[in-house]
Amino acid sequence: MADELGVPFERVLATASDTSKIPNASATAASAGTDLNGRAAQFAARHVRDNLSAFVCGLDGCGAGAIRFEGGQVLSPNTTRSFDEVVKLAHANRIQLWSDGFYRTPKIHYDKTTLTGRPFYYFAYGAACTEVAIDTLTGESRVLRVDILHDVGRSINPAIDIGQIEGGFVQGMGWLTTEQLVWNDKGQLSTHAPSTYKIPTAGDVPEHFKVDLWPEPNREDNVFGSKAVGEPPLMLAISVYEALRDAIAQARADGQAVRLTAPATAENVLRALAG
Repeated sequence: MADELGVPFERVLATASDTSKIPNASATAASAGTDLNGRAAQFAARHVRDNLSAFVCGLDGCGAGAIRFEGGQVLSPNTTRSFDEVVKLAHANRIQLWSDGFYRTPKIHYDKTTLTGRPFYYFAYGAACTEVAIDTLTGESRVLRVDILHDVGRSINPAIDIGQIEGGFVQGMGWLTTEQLVWNDKGQLSTHAPSTYKIPTAGDVPEHFKVDLWPEPNREDNVFGSKAVGEPPLMLAISVYEALRDAIAQARADGQAVRLTAPATAENVLRALAG
C-alpha cells in the first residue's frame, strides 16, 4: 500500500527496523490502532522518504522535490533506480533509515461543564435491511436475510472491514435477541458464563448476509481516507429488533402498538404476541 504521495511506507519502515515500537500507546478501542498508530507510522515513513529523497538529489544534482517514488522505483530527472538499490546505497553512505512519528487527532474538544464541543473527528454511517421469521406458537425467531451498506471511508483492507461489520452485526443480534441478564434473589448475576449466557453462534448467521462498502473516502484527513469500523456496525442490529416488532404486529393484526422487551427472547416475543 502506498500513501497519498506514492510511497511504499511499509517497505520503508521494514527496511529501517525489523520491529516497531509504540511508546505511551493509547488503547486500541475504536480503531485507534489505525487512526492513531497508523497515522504516526505514516508520518515516520515520510521522514525516512525525505531522507532518501535528499540523498538521491545529492547523487543526481537535482532538487529533492523532483524525486518520485513509483512502482518500486525511485525516479529523478536523470536516473531511475530500484527502491532496494536506493536503500542499500543510503545505508552504505550512513543515511538515517529510521524515524519516529507522532499524531494526535485534530479538531476535537469538549467542555464537560457546558456539554458543548466536538468530541469526534468524524462519523461513520450505515444502513441495514433485515428479514425475520417468528414462530407464533413458541416465540422462537430466526434472521433470514440481512443486507448492509456501511461507510468505512476508503477501505485499507476491505476483507477486514467486511469481517468487522459482519462480526459487529452478529454481536448486536445477540445483544438484542438472546443475551438476557438474570440475577438471583441475592442480587448475583446468574448468566455469567457461556453455559448460562446465550451468545449468538455460527448457526445464527443468516443464509443471506450481504455487506457492501460505501465508496466515498473520509472527508477528514484521516490515514488513507479511511474510517474506523470497530463498534458502529453493532448498532445496525437494531434492524433485527425492529423487524421482529413488525413481524409481531403482522401476526397480531389488531392495530395496537407492539411492546417488545429487549432482548427479544422467545419468551418476550410470546408476551408481545399476546399483547
